[in-house]
Amino acid sequence: MSRTRFDTVEPGRPLWLITLADLCLLLVGFFVFVQATQLDKQQLAAAIREGFDAPPPKAEPIALDRAAVRGFAVADATPPGFAHIVDWARGAAGDARTTVTITGSTDGSEADRDPLTLSAPILAADRARAVAAALVRSGAVSRDRITISTDPATNGRHVLISIGFAGERQALAARQLPPAALGARP
Repeated sequence: MSRTRFDTVEPGRPLWLITLADLCLLLVGFFVFVQATQLDKQQLAAAIREGFDAPPPKAEPIALDRAAVRGFAVADATPPGFAHIVDWARGAAGDARTTVTITGSTDGSEADRDPLTLSAPILAADRARAVAAALVRSGAVSRDRITISTDPATNGRHVLISIGFAGERQALAARQLPPAALGARP
């Protein structure tokens, strides 16, 4: 007499009951999958971020226009004369829904580094900060709409100014923040 795999089933559990339970589990899994694919992707991402206490992603502004400040001396963050850039920024960033990103760069040489720290990224950040300060001092752009960054690539001794459209939320947020939140001095 040959034995089959069905011979090992305990006498208290009929075979059809085990098969029915497997089928039910497959159906439940299928319906969970169908329900999960109908979720809004934005809501799902927000729920995952909330579960890990992660901040919401910052929306990148839509690039509108760019300008560059060139002519920095080697290892120097003092911006050259750029009155035409101030006028350009005043016009390009006149809309409250725009943001300004100022990105500093170095030429990558051993000589083009911060004199105190011998760091190229610090020199690039100082160049961007100097241009941002000049734009704020001139009244071309308010400081709450400026983001400063550095470019790790060796693109030359310049500062790139990018105007981006951030949308209505940017303009509303700027109007709702008290001056102290924006770093205004009394």
